[in-house]
Amino acid sequence: MVELKQNKDGRKNKRSTPPSPFRKDPSKDNKKNGNSQWKRTTRSLTIWILIILGSILFAQAFSNLGGKKEPTISYSQYRKFLEDGAIEKAVIEEKEFHGLLKYEGAVQIDNKVIKFRRFKVILPFVEDKMLMEWDKYGVQYDFRERSLDWFGHLLSFLPWILIALIWLFIFRRMQAGGAKGIFSFGKSRAKMLVENKPRVTFDDVAGADEAKQELKEIIEFLKEPEKFQRLGGRIPKGALLLGPPGTGKTLLAKAVAGEAGVPFFSISGADFVEMFVGVGASRVRDLFEQGKRNAPCIIFIDEIDAVGRHRGAGLGGGHDEREQTLNQLLVEMDGFDFNEGVILLAATNRPDVLDSALLRPGRFDRQIVVDRPDVRGREGIIKVHTRKIPLANDVDISVLAKGTPGFSGADLANMVNEAALLAARKNKKKVSMEDFEEAKDKIMMGVERKSLLISDQERRNTAYHESGHVLVAKLLPGADPVHKVTIIPRGRALGATSYLPIDERHNHSRTYLETLLTQLLGGRAAEKLVLNEFTTGAGNDIERATELARKMVCEWGMSEKLGPLTFGKKDEEIFLGREFARHKDYSEKTAELIDEEITKIVQEASARAERLLSENIDKLHRLAEALLEREILDGEEIDKVLQGETLAPSRLKKRTRSTESRGHNQNSGKAPKMKSLN
Repeated sequence: MVELKQNKDGRKNKRSTPPSPFRKDPSKDNKKNGNSQWKRTTRSLTIWILIILGSILFAQAFSNLGGKKEPTISYSQYRKFLEDGAIEKAVIEEKEFHGLLKYEGAVQIDNKVIKFRRFKVILPFVEDKMLMEWDKYGVQYDFRERSLDWFGHLLSFLPWILIALIWLFIFRRMQAGGAKGIFSFGKSRAKMLVENKPRVTFDDVAGADEAKQELKEIIEFLKEPEKFQRLGGRIPKGALLLGPPGTGKTLLAKAVAGEAGVPFFSISGADFVEMFVGVGASRVRDLFEQGKRNAPCIIFIDEIDAVGRHRGAGLGGGHDEREQTLNQLLVEMDGFDFNEGVILLAATNRPDVLDSALLRPGRFDRQIVVDRPDVRGREGIIKVHTRKIPLANDVDISVLAKGTPGFSGADLANMVNEAALLAARKNKKKVSMEDFEEAKDKIMMGVERKSLLISDQERRNTAYHESGHVLVAKLLPGADPVHKVTIIPRGRALGATSYLPIDERHNHSRTYLETLLTQLLGGRAAEKLVLNEFTTGAGNDIERATELARKMVCEWGMSEKLGPLTFGKKDEEIFLGREFARHKDYSEKTAELIDEEITKIVQEASARAERLLSENIDKLHRLAEALLEREILDGEEIDKVLQGETLAPSRLKKRTRSTESRGHNQNSGKAPKMKSLN
C-alpha cells in the first residue's frame, strides 16, 4: 500500500528535489491569455450581433404596425379606379404604381365600398400613352428610383446566420470548453504537470517498496540513459500499475510526476472515447506527437481499461470506435516509428479485460502489482493517518491493523476519519479505541440502527444465533479468535460476530476451510438445539457455506471422491466484466457427484457444530444471557463468561425495546464478510 509520510504537525516533508529541466513557458501563458481574450471578444461580438438583429426586427414590426397598409390590386381594378377618377396621386417606381385614392369609399367594386386609400399595382409597361391617361384623369404622379432594401437583404441572410450560431454553440458545448475551438476534436486532452503546484515525491510515500523501486529505475532511465545503454540495455517502453481500487496506483503516478524531472502528461482512458468515429485514434496520435516534441517525457493514462479492452468482443464489431483507438495506441507504443524517450505509464484495476497485444513486452515491459497492504502495511498506514489526530492512551494501532484484513489504504483512511468525526460528535478531546472500533463496525457492517424496534423473542433468537457462532469458534482448534459479538442491528444485520486473525493468511488448508464452514453453521445449529426452530437469519451463512463448499469441490480439488479436478469454466462478458455463466464441461453423472460432495461437506460441518454446542449447552446459555443483558461482548468478556466469571457492570446504556416485531427478513446471523478465498 502507498501512503504519504507526514510530520508530527501534519505537514508533508519538504525535501530538496532535483530541479526540473522543464519550466513553464511564459509564451504558453500568453497564448492561453490570448485564447481567453479571443473567447471573450467572440462572445461579446455574438451578443451585440443578436441585439442589433433583434432591434431591427423590433423596429420593423412596429413600423408595420404603425404604418398604413398598401394592398396590391389587380390591373383591371386599377383601370376601374383610373376611369372612375378616384385616383388623386401616385408614385411610380419602375413598374410599381403606388396610388392614393381621393377618399375612402371613392370607388365600389361589385357593390362593395373600398375601405382603403393606398394601393399598389404592377404595371405591364410605362409609356407615353399611359402618361396621357394619367393627365386626362387628373392624377398627380411622380417618378422615383427604387431604393436598396438593406433590411430585406439582411433578413434573407438571417436564417443562415442563426444556423451558423447554433452550430457554433453546439461545437463549443461538445468541446467542453476546449481552447482550440471547433477544430480540436482530434487534439489530445492530456494535462501537463505544472511546476508551481504542490508535488508528491517518493519521500512522501510509505509502503509498496517493490513498486517504488521499479518506478525509480524508470525515472533513472530517463535521467541517466548512458548508465544502462553502455551495457546494451534499452529504456522500457511502458509500465502498467495493477491492483485493486484504493491501493495507491494513482498516488504512485503522482510521485513519479514529482520525482521525474521531465515533462509529465496525464490523461484518463475515458478521454479518448467520443461519439464521433476516429476521434479517439486522432487524440492518441496527437498525444504521442506532444510526447515526441517534449522527449524525454512520461505519459500517464489512468484507467486504461476504458480503451484497452479485448478486441473482437465488443458490442460494436470490428469497426468499433474503441477498437480503432486501441489499434492506434498499439501502433504508437511499438510500431514502425521510434518513440525514444517517451515512456507510457498506465494504471488499471481490471488487468483481466486488457488486450493481450497491449500487455506484451515491447509495449508494457513492466507490470507492477500494487496489492492490498498486509498487517505491517496497515499498521504503518494507520500511523500515517493518525499523526494529525490526538489519540487516547487506550488506542492500540496493532489491534486495529489485525482487525482490518482486506482493507485498502483508502478504507483505512476512511476509518480513521470516521473515528475522528465520531469523537468530535461526542465532544471528546481525544480519539479513543472505542471510537475506532465503532468506525470500523460502521464501515464493515453499516450504521447502528437505533430506531429499529424488535421484539424480545427476536432479540433472544439473535442472541442464541450469535452465541452459536462465538462458541463454535472458541471450541474449534485453529479458528480465528473472536474479537467482538453484538446483537445491535447494523445495516441489514440484526447481529454480527467479528474475528481477529492472528496471522495474515495467504494460503488456506482444507482443515481451516472445514473450520470456517463449522463456524458459519454454528448459528443455525444453536437455533435448532435451543429454539427447535430455524429462522431466516441463517440465510447468508448458508449461502456462504454452500459457495465455499462448491469451490472446495469444483476449483480446489478437495473432494476425496472426485479427486484433484476442476469443473466448470467461467464465462465473462468482456465489456461488463462480470461472470454471467459457467460452462458445463462435465457429464450429468459427474454433476450428481458434485452435488453429493457439496451436500456431504456442508452436512458434516453442520453436524460438527451441533455436536460441539450440545456438549457445551451450559456455556451457550451463559453467552446468550450475557448478550441479552449487555448487547456487546468483546473477546476478554467472552472468555470470562465461558469460564463462569462475573462481568463488571456495563458502561453502555441498554436500549429500550418494544413488543412490536420488525425486521423478520433481516439477516440476524450475518457475520462480517471474510477475506475472499479465491
